[in-house]
Amino acid sequence: MTEPGQSPENPWPVRAVATRVAKWIDRLGAVWVEGQLTELKVRPDSKTVFMVLRDPAADMSLALTCPRDLVRNAPVRLSEGTQVIICGKPNFYTGRGSFSLRVSEIRAVGIGELLARIDRLRRLLDAEGLFDPRLKRPIPFLPNTIGLITGRASAAEHDVTTVATGRWPAVRFAIRNTIVQGPNAVPQIVEALAALDTDPAVDVIVLARGGGSVEDLLPFSDETLCRAISACRTPVVSAIGHEPDNPVCDLVADLRAATPTDAAKRIVPDAAAEQALITDLRERSARALRNWVHREQHHLDQLRSRPVLALPLATLAAREDEIQRARATTQRDITRLISAERETIGHLSARLTTLGPAATLARGYAVVQTVPTSGAPAVLRSVADAPEGTQLRIRVSDGVVAAVSGGPEKSTAEGSK
Repeated sequence: MTEPGQSPENPWPVRAVATRVAKWIDRLGAVWVEGQLTELKVRPDSKTVFMVLRDPAADMSLALTCPRDLVRNAPVRLSEGTQVIICGKPNFYTGRGSFSLRVSEIRAVGIGELLARIDRLRRLLDAEGLFDPRLKRPIPFLPNTIGLITGRASAAEHDVTTVATGRWPAVRFAIRNTIVQGPNAVPQIVEALAALDTDPAVDVIVLARGGGSVEDLLPFSDETLCRAISACRTPVVSAIGHEPDNPVCDLVADLRAATPTDAAKRIVPDAAAEQALITDLRERSARALRNWVHREQHHLDQLRSRPVLALPLATLAAREDEIQRARATTQRDITRLISAERETIGHLSARLTTLGPAATLARGYAVVQTVPTSGAPAVLRSVADAPEGTQLRIRVSDGVVAAVSGGPEKSTAEGSK
């Protein structure tokens, strides 16, 4: 035989299961829980108030039951969206099979605690790099369509559309109206953000609200919303309009605007200002071009006024005169040199003529050579070289005479003896 509830043959009845679960939960002690009220149902004929406590950072909630007097005497006025800390004991109602916390004490979450929580989230996201300036997407100069997430018929919507249209009349808007405070604000804003991000016509998304208290701006410091903004492929502009305490989404967004009006001014160029800028740039460029032309014209005038360009042949003419003078000087020097050399050659020629053998022969001298039987003639230098019968060759000034030696002659002294 199996234990009750352990087999289909021996099941437990519903009452047994519900009773055992209620007894097990009843053994749990009281617990302090922090969250945001999303529902508050007060029935006139009931002394019990039913509420729902939501976790702002996750899609989870708990049902609460609370005495009406405890709600009436709460330290803050309870409404949907109020952040509270409650002390409750877990209860399981066997009749409906539902779980809830029976509230015994309610405390308000102070501003300091809210700011501390926001600061913890800010440090966490900063450590993950969601605030890195290098991740910021550039805002297009002239967006065709602006995605706008804001409250319905709000002043923020009016400011953005009016200012943007006044600056650039052709701009278009894709508006998504959501609630911008309270427990349901984050899911609606995230849904609108995803819809605009997937729209290819939207070039930039503006998240706008006209400021408010720290409690009112809690949705814009929600971790889910901040991560959704960081995941967007379209540039996001945060225009919450709350200067003293910036919500965390200001740091995650690609551009933070001080107010919705400032957001419109920063994402849409002013047509009049751009036209004035274009006119000014055209005037400046024309003025710069004229000045450049004037400078170049003045430079050309200076170049043309220089002697080398005004009289380009003057230098050549001056050089021509120099060349003529140099040629005349060169010719004169060459002529003088030739005359001097000619005179020198004449003197040398006269001396050579005077000292040469032809002149000597002309004065009556002769050159006597012996003519051997073989070999070349040789000059007769001694009488011993011309014995009797020696063939002689006598050269005089006007020719050559052949002779035969008769031998040496005896001197006059020897003949007288």
